[in-house]
Amino acid sequence: MNRLKMRGRIVELFGTQQRFAQHLGQTEQTVSKKLHGKSDFSQEDIVRWCDALKIPTDEVGKLFFAD
Repeated sequence: MNRLKMRGRIVELFGTQQRFAQHLGQTEQTVSKKLHGKSDFSQEDIVRWCDALKIPTDEVGKLFFAD
């Protein structure tokens, strides 16, 4: 996952990771674990995060599956 791009997008659109987590209906700890690779993303997570962060389909691979 490209954590830097993902965090940048979260801050750009939500201001804080906490607000982003609230928007998703998740805890900040859950979001943090996913961002740090300590918890896996389900397909549903990826869809919800893409919707919330307005990630175009062609960028999904670059953000979620990049080394």
